[in-house]
Amino acid sequence: MTDNNFTHLNKQGRGRMVDVTEKKITSRFARAQAEVFMKKETLEKIKEGEMAKGDVLGVAQVAGVMAAKRTPELIPMCHPLPISAVDLEFRFLEEESCLLLEAAVKVNGRTGVEMEALTAVSIAALTVYDMCKAVDKKMEIRRICLLEKEGGKSGRFYRER
Repeated sequence: MTDNNFTHLNKQGRGRMVDVTEKKITSRFARAQAEVFMKKETLEKIKEGEMAKGDVLGVAQVAGVMAAKRTPELIPMCHPLPISAVDLEFRFLEEESCLLLEAAVKVNGRTGVEMEALTAVSIAALTVYDMCKAVDKKMEIRRICLLEKEGGKSGRFYRER
């Protein structure tokens, strides 16, 4: 038996979804990032839209949005949320030979959307890898992290870069 100090464990010490019934519905926001490091030639092909599989950023964008919406199907204790907005942005960091991905997710709900933002950038980064692996198997996905979140009892979090 457990003393039930762990929010995601029931009285028998097994995983459970936290009860958020009594929490107030508030506006919540989260932003996360991932970086995909690759050969300069690969980065250039993505930038110029010359990858054989097609529009890498367009497909990654859709994959990220879909992933955010399906987070509770992938992360066992996540609540299904009525997500209001999901957006992804991409930046080419030429000197580092890196594609920076950022996802922003919003909801009016009883729990935050950090996991949805993190899932969105993770799946978008994996999609970039999938679409470019034929020309660059050495790509690396790094620094998947929460950049900021707003709303809820814990308030605002902002990661200094």
